[in-house]
Amino acid sequence: MCKDNEVTEGEGKKLSKLGRCRSRISKLEYPLDDGADVDGDQHSQGVSTSREEKVSSLKTGLVHVARKMPKNAHAHFILGLMYQRLSQPQKAVLAYEKAAEILLRSEEEIDRPELLSLVQIHHAQCILLGNSGDTSSDKELEADELEEILSKLKKSIQSDKRQSNVWNTLGVILLQSGRLKSAISVLSSLLALNPGNLDCLGNLGLAYLQSGDLEHSEKCFQDLILKDQNHSAALVNYAAFLLRKCGSIIAGAGANASEEASADRIMAANMAKDILLAALKVDPKASHFWANLANAYHVMGDHKSSSKCLEKAAKLDPNCMSVRYAVAVHRIKEAERCQDPNEQLSWAGNEMASIIREGDSAMIGLPTAWAGLAMVHKVHHEIATAFEMNQHELTEVEGRALYSLKQAIAEDADDAVHWHQLGLHSLCTQQFKTSQKYLKAAIARFKDCSYAWSNLGISLQLSSELSKAEEVYKRALSLAAPQQAHAIFSNLGNLCRQQKQYDTAKAMFTKSLQLQPGYAPAYNNLGLVFVAEGKWAEANFCFEKALQMDPLLDAAKSNMVKAATMSTLCGGLSSLCCLQD
Repeated sequence: MCKDNEVTEGEGKKLSKLGRCRSRISKLEYPLDDGADVDGDQHSQGVSTSREEKVSSLKTGLVHVARKMPKNAHAHFILGLMYQRLSQPQKAVLAYEKAAEILLRSEEEIDRPELLSLVQIHHAQCILLGNSGDTSSDKELEADELEEILSKLKKSIQSDKRQSNVWNTLGVILLQSGRLKSAISVLSSLLALNPGNLDCLGNLGLAYLQSGDLEHSEKCFQDLILKDQNHSAALVNYAAFLLRKCGSIIAGAGANASEEASADRIMAANMAKDILLAALKVDPKASHFWANLANAYHVMGDHKSSSKCLEKAAKLDPNCMSVRYAVAVHRIKEAERCQDPNEQLSWAGNEMASIIREGDSAMIGLPTAWAGLAMVHKVHHEIATAFEMNQHELTEVEGRALYSLKQAIAEDADDAVHWHQLGLHSLCTQQFKTSQKYLKAAIARFKDCSYAWSNLGISLQLSSELSKAEEVYKRALSLAAPQQAHAIFSNLGNLCRQQKQYDTAKAMFTKSLQLQPGYAPAYNNLGLVFVAEGKWAEANFCFEKALQMDPLLDAAKSNMVKAATMSTLCGGLSSLCCLQD
């Protein structure tokens, strides 16, 4: 039975990096979706002492110059820039205000209108950044509020195009706070007024990507690369787009795509690889470029090259929280791939724990870090269960996973993903009533999540509440995207098989395989229908097909052996009946 386990890993990845939102002045960064910088073996934390000393020395020098030369607007401007780059917008605002005050005096020797304009632009940016905490809600702007903003934007750009950077910063803030529709409105309006603003074009592409509008996202990134082939942020974001597109082709746990889809996936990943290699020629020391390249190699199945890229990223930036998070995720994947839970999972667990203790919430939120630690324990539990390890170890690992998942919820009780993960954990440990409670909590927070509805259906079915399960599956199907529906049809087929509605079950499995021709669980389950009907040749064909699609599907191996034995026994009984006659 398919439990939609693909969502467990898929949702966990949402916090890896998606690319950089660029503002030519403020140089804000936005997390990448398809791979963060990663540390292979190093586990050092914090900023290096030499860098701290240099920053401290620079800050002391600038403050000293600003105090000794109170009429030096340029010194105050540079001090403001430094605070802005250090993500201290409130201090930057004070420095810019002092610079503007000096420049607004009527003295001839300080009459520098160009510098004044630049100071005012930075000042406006920092006010926006300083107030960004107030826009942390993901509630979209009201229609009249948005209309007023766009009206001001139009007047501002028409009077001075240099104000574009201020409005670009507003678009970035809206994008970072999850107000995607508002961000798209602001950025698209700005781009219409100033088509040459490449950073705005890149950020608009990111906004479309985050909203799931892949068509417009692709167009933005392609237009940007055509206008500036060395725009490194555009290159890495377009690569992230391609890798996300690959992800929509991947069928999930236990499912291989069709040959055509698999070829498309490899082609997209290969294109992403080439784009990232081009980006690395522009900036070879950008660790997140290497991390995204590692992800491209992983999609292509080149795990050795993927590991090397992660090691390179880690050496370039061993203190980056997102790098270390991606290292831990990589180690979890390695443990799953080689089925060795010990060393890799121990390293992954230590890395996740260190992020929780010392991480920067601006880069990796605590709920995500706790969910990552829970992922470590869940994989450990699954592998321990598969290898039938002792009950004491199983109970201990299960308890650690449960604690980590509940801690993630404690950090952000409104996040449906964490409730869903907790529901999945309870489902996998066969605590069906508990899983239903958590899955319903996830649905209450995200009513349109087809995965949560589907997994709730599985839990109800395993609790023998068949009529409720059917209703829930149909609800999941009504919400599912095309690339998700195959698993739900397979689950519906299992439900019909359990009710001995074999023709309907076969129709459900056939529909699942039409949507996803390489879906191994559907072949396995269809084989079980043929076993129930005593059609041994058809059953054997389905089990063989399931193993061809997924050689690690143990259920299909076991079913094929049992079917062969039953076929022999039935054949023997039939012959005996003939002799007696």
